[in-house]
Amino acid sequence: MKKIYLLDGLCCANCAAKIERGIAAIEGVENASVSFLTTKLVIEGADDQMDRIVAEAEKIVKKVEPDVEMEEY
Repeated sequence: MKKIYLLDGLCCANCAAKIERGIAAIEGVENASVSFLTTKLVIEGADDQMDRIVAEAEKIVKKVEPDVEMEEY
């Protein structure tokens, strides 16, 4: 399953890279990418684990960039 989110308020490329690495390390994630230019987050992972993956991804985003909001694209 593939989910796309906008990271509203993402303000630096370094933070985008940290978020990408953190989400890619979540169990069940096959691929994760964050584009600083488009502020898009793409998560590919196991269908049956996607709710947990997204919840963990939101925690990572908030830890790295507390003011960023994840909005489904």
